[in-house]
Amino acid sequence: MEVEIKLRLPDAAAHRRLSSFLSPHLRRTHAQRNLFFDAAARILAAATAALRVRLYGPDDCAPLRAVLALKRRPRIDAGVSRVEELEDPLDPALALACADDPARLGGVDSPIVRLVAAEYGVGGGAAPFVCLGGFRNTRAVYELEDDGLVLELDETRFDFGTRYELECETAEPDRAKEVLERLLTVAGVPYEYSRSNKFACFMAGKLLP
Repeated sequence: MEVEIKLRLPDAAAHRRLSSFLSPHLRRTHAQRNLFFDAAARILAAATAALRVRLYGPDDCAPLRAVLALKRRPRIDAGVSRVEELEDPLDPALALACADDPARLGGVDSPIVRLVAAEYGVGGGAAPFVCLGGFRNTRAVYELEDDGLVLELDETRFDFGTRYELECETAEPDRAKEVLERLLTVAGVPYEYSRSNKFACFMAGKLLP
């Protein structure tokens, strides 16, 4: 179970202000391309599941690494997100091949692919994978050493708009949320509790609260 704090920022100005405030704690920045796969009948989406290939690196033709992930049964309440998540590294060249020919994903040797086939019937000849599309994300990762927290500041670019969000994966959501809310207040950055995740926005075709 992945547990995260998700706080939504209203606009690019708030994102820039928080980036500047957190800059002494910056550890790395990731360029991410996220692609989602399902059957043509959207069998996974109907079961509140999302199968994602994430490619890392600024060059679409030569990603540095790739990760296959299955996320299921998401719940989000008062800015605390809980979702069942499985991840498996994927060869970047194979990930690109699956992006070009989504049906190839069904033949990938991965416990996630086998689980999707067994539990949802997706990936085989009867319901081959199709690529639903995706979005790009720039993620800045910060470490708050005194609080023992790693923060991720996202700028997510959809075809229909850009979403800004601060996330923190944690086993202590109440404490982490208190730290983040205090930090944003000191930084003078407005925020709201996120009520939806990025995949929901992508599927809806609009920016959701």
